[in-house]
Amino acid sequence: MKFLRSLYDWVLELSNHKSGPLALFMLAMAESIFFPIPPDVLLIALAIGSRRKAFLFGFLCVLGSIIGAVIGYLIGYHAWWSTAGNYSTFAMFFFDHIPGFTHASFTRISELYNQYNFYIIFTAGFTPLPYKVFTLTAGAYAINFPLFIIASIVSRSTRFLLIAALIWKFGSPIKAIIDKYFNIVAIIFTVLLIGSFVVLKYLL
Repeated sequence: MKFLRSLYDWVLELSNHKSGPLALFMLAMAESIFFPIPPDVLLIALAIGSRRKAFLFGFLCVLGSIIGAVIGYLIGYHAWWSTAGNYSTFAMFFFDHIPGFTHASFTRISELYNQYNFYIIFTAGFTPLPYKVFTLTAGAYAINFPLFIIASIVSRSTRFLLIAALIWKFGSPIKAIIDKYFNIVAIIFTVLLIGSFVVLKYLL
């Protein structure tokens, strides 16, 4: 936890540098593959520092995250399994050293993909769930790539542009509310949205 706190503080400090926007892009990309700190932290700090650029920062975050998702998918697809069909040495490195990766969660997510497809990708992209685990799992189990990209774009755009819009509209006073309630609101929104999709599916 001390390590993660130090990492969090380091990410926050990046907002004070001229290279902050580039750091945001790189952080969003890395978070989709292995990095444990979500890019929202830096996005909020940068947007508060320059509200008129809030949507630019939001788009940088979306772009970096989607590129990272593609890289994560390709890593899972090409490097996750050994020739014998077991986890590769590369995969074992992730399980042993990257927070959020466990054999049990990996297997469970593969089952969720089979059951829910678009919905589970959207949920991972919009809510506090560890998105990196889902991108690598999607590639490892060869989930439909166009579907994966569409769901990722929709969910990541919704998440980051919503944060940018809130900062642009309300400024720093909204930060405390985002920090405290955004994850809860995101989960509720996702449940309602997916619930409406399911209802429409059975009605039409």
